This record gives sequence, C-alpha cells and structure tokens, in this order.
Amino acid sequence: MRVLICEDSVLLREGLVRLLEDAGHEVVAALADARELDAAVDAHAPDLCVLDVRLPPTWTDEGVRAAVALRSRRPDQPVLVLSQYVEERYASELFSAQGAALGYLLKDRVVDVADFLDAVRRIAEGATVLDPEVVAQLLSRRARDDRLSSLTDRERTVLALVAEGRSNQAIAALLVLSEASVEKNITAIFTKLGLERDESGNRRVLAALAHHQSSVPPTTGAPR
Repeated sequence: MRVLICEDSVLLREGLVRLLEDAGHEVVAALADARELDAAVDAHAPDLCVLDVRLPPTWTDEGVRAAVALRSRRPDQPVLVLSQYVEERYASELFSAQGAALGYLLKDRVVDVADFLDAVRRIAEGATVLDPEVVAQLLSRRARDDRLSSLTDRERTVLALVAEGRSNQAIAALLVLSEASVEKNITAIFTKLGLERDESGNRRVLAALAHHQSSVPPTTGAPR
C-alpha cells in the first residue's frame, strides 16, 4: 500500500513512517503541514492519506479542512484523520460529506499496532472506520433524541460496531449472532433513524452521527 502522511509532530510522523514501512507499506511522502498536500497527492497517487486534525500555522482545523477539500477534489481518495482528543464537530463535518472510505481515529490507537494497521488496511480497502470513543460520546449526546432512544440495547451495541467499520460477518462473530440477525438489527436501526438507502454506504456511519451536526455546538475538544 502507498501511504501519504501529513503530521506536524516529527516524533509521531517518523513513528508512523517506521510502523507502516515495517508492515510492508510504502510511505510516498511525509509532510509537516498541508501546504504541499495537493501537489503530493497528484504526484504520488497514494492509496491512503493520513492527516492530523490540527496542523500549522494555527494548529486548529487546518488538517480537517485539508481532508474535506481533498475529499471534495478527489472523491475516491481514502483518508484517515488522526486526532489527539475526541473533537466531535470535526468528525461530523468529515462524515457529513459524501466521498470515499474515511477513518477518524484517536492518536492513542497507534499504540495498538495490530489494530491500527488493521484499520489502515480496512480504510484503504473501502471501509469507513470511526473511533469507538467518538462513537460512545456521540451516542451519549444523542440519548435524548427520540430516534436514538427508540433503539434497543442490542441495536445500540450493533450500531457502535457498525460505526467502527465492522462488517456484518465480524459483528455476528463478536456478538455470537447469526448474520441474518445482525442484518435485521441494522435494518431496524436505519428505519428508526430515518436513514434511506443510498449508493455511498455512508449511512452505516451516519447512523452513529444522527442529528449531531445540528444539535451539538462547536467545541475545541478537551483532554480525556
């Protein structure tokens, strides 16, 4: 896999390069900011772009804005966004746009090398992966919403796994259910949340982000 990294921290950037190369991937570019991102993507055609949410010069939302712009310009480009903290408005902004495979993970996940590499692989292959902690916070915020409150405990569990990018087969194995039962739960979730069938497949993640953008005020995130 050909990977482009955009991360301002030298330590994390070099760590990601080493981790990915040791796993057999090729890092085609490792950038400290987003100024050369478009040119690097055009030059190297990476299979996956990994971007930090906060990049120079202001270290606020340069990375997420670059990711949104990249997805707009190249809808088929898989992107993984890394964040230090749970920044819900950024997750909502990223996943509200149509586009190719997308991941939003906390940087802590890099420490679990096997899981991180698995997420990288799944995103590059077309999956949408949302950090479990982000899912938990969003679902907690949505508990007062009538549509989410109508979900059963089983449906909430399935929904969290769906938003992590798990396939129906993987969910069935984790919960010791039949795939038919998982499919039935997912269909019920989509129905209760009013998510109509689309061609992008993003409704599996939009289910976890229901009403988020319209009802959660902007935040800058806080340490966990």
